Amino acid sequence: MSEAQLLKGQSGLPVDNPTKSYWHKEPSARLLGHRTTKELPRSADVVIVGSGITGSFAAHYLKEKQPDLDVVMVEAREACWGATGRNGGHCQPAIYASLPHIASFELRNYFELKDLVERFSIPCDWRSTSGVHAFYSAELFKIVHEGVKDLIDEYPDLAANVAVVTKSQKGGEGSLEGTPAYLLEGERKELTLDGLRIPHAEGAIVQWNAASLWPYKLVAFVLEHLLSANDEEGSKGSFNLQTNTPVTGLSRAETSPIFSSPGGSNTSTPKATSIWTVHTPRGTIATPQVLLATNGYTSHLLPQFSDLIVPTRGQVSSLKPPEEPSSPSDPPLDIKHTYYIQGEPSDPFSRDDYLIQRPPPTAELVFGGGRQYAKGRGINVWDDSTIDEPVAWYLRGELSSAVDLSLHHGASGIQSQSQSQSQPRTSTSKPEDTTNKAKQTPGPKKQDLEPTHEWTGIMGYSRDWHPWVGAVPETLGGGDGLWLCAGYTGHGMPNAVLSAKAAVAMMRGGPDVRIDLPPEYELTEQRVAAARALDQVADVDAKGSLFADWGVR
Repeated sequence: MSEAQLLKGQSGLPVDNPTKSYWHKEPSARLLGHRTTKELPRSADVVIVGSGITGSFAAHYLKEKQPDLDVVMVEAREACWGATGRNGGHCQPAIYASLPHIASFELRNYFELKDLVERFSIPCDWRSTSGVHAFYSAELFKIVHEGVKDLIDEYPDLAANVAVVTKSQKGGEGSLEGTPAYLLEGERKELTLDGLRIPHAEGAIVQWNAASLWPYKLVAFVLEHLLSANDEEGSKGSFNLQTNTPVTGLSRAETSPIFSSPGGSNTSTPKATSIWTVHTPRGTIATPQVLLATNGYTSHLLPQFSDLIVPTRGQVSSLKPPEEPSSPSDPPLDIKHTYYIQGEPSDPFSRDDYLIQRPPPTAELVFGGGRQYAKGRGINVWDDSTIDEPVAWYLRGELSSAVDLSLHHGASGIQSQSQSQSQPRTSTSKPEDTTNKAKQTPGPKKQDLEPTHEWTGIMGYSRDWHPWVGAVPETLGGGDGLWLCAGYTGHGMPNAVLSAKAAVAMMRGGPDVRIDLPPEYELTEQRVAAARALDQVADVDAKGSLFADWGVR
């Protein structure tokens, strides 16, 4: 389908020339160009569309529960070449920014993933850290601080996962709230804005359960593990991965009803069944069940979702640290934490940036965000073949003013960056904020960092800001046997694994199947109607990336 043939708001297919992600610089030799069988299978028990974290873990849980299934996974590009292979390398639950039961779900998701990484020794550079959320808007920090106070009062078990660090007053020390008693005195002293490398922030929230990782390598391991099971002696069923095979359409045919006797009664009731045909340029696959793990591209196959899951382009850069150790024996920069950098003095909801650091020896800083400088804020963009230059300039130049990147952190503070022997790089262009052109309050000296990779990726922004998990009704282009697990609004890593597990439980059915999923995530016609009563994604996002989280409080 050409772009001219797309409906308003509908996503196109993933482009075949995407920007090069840092996470793809060491692709799996087994997965690159992989097609388990030369020809596309004519049929399967289940077809999964998409090979990111959702699709790969759905396949994992399906084969774990029913190893005799024939599962086919189709991917438009290379394996894990979409959002999972293009994100910022974080996994961190939103403890204080979500409803308590959703925060608990995200925390369970975090530990499920951490346990899997440890149990299978997955070589994905998983590094458990604390997550520092630095706020540069006094107004936003006040709102967030009040929210954490409520969490401490009403849900102390959840609140035990966070601490509040406030700004010092008149030369004194800032306060610390919610800190676990087991922290050593030295660890407590580090929990100041200076100690956290954010001396100019208005305040911070620290979460104890966070991680950085190489997301592509995580998914590659899961997919390789599934493929290896095909070779095991006596194995039943199969896992067939077909890369570079875009799905161009779905069609459904009703089959003769199957009669069942629920509860052992003598009265048989008909159960409608369907056969789905998955259309690709290489042929078709017939299957009774299809799972769409298509995130921002969902509306290409289901145009009815064009206003419910909106493709939104994000941008990330990997940046060289501003200073190198003076001696080869000295350690490189280690910022120790993962970071979210949120709010501006003049606009509390505009900024929502994120930062991790890669391990030595390269120790690159993987920094993403800056959507306020993208054309149209990246909303309704499904093409990841280019970058937004204003965003690139922003990511290169803004990090050093928000986080102290000096090697001698703690001795001379953030000013040591300008006093070090490294030569600061000066930006030759300044991005224009397309959201808010008000003058910003002067901050610390900025220093441009040198990028090694700059890339974009397509997220799926949900109309009501929750993922969509479950059976797709006929009114939305579905019917019996079509399932969806997508729409994470840029927050997939702490949601996708258990969401995929819940989708698999729904697909398997049965009276004894337990489904662990927040009710807000379940795909129902009632939810669709309620979501469509809300403002459009573009209208809400125009008020700032953080407005949906905090602007209505």
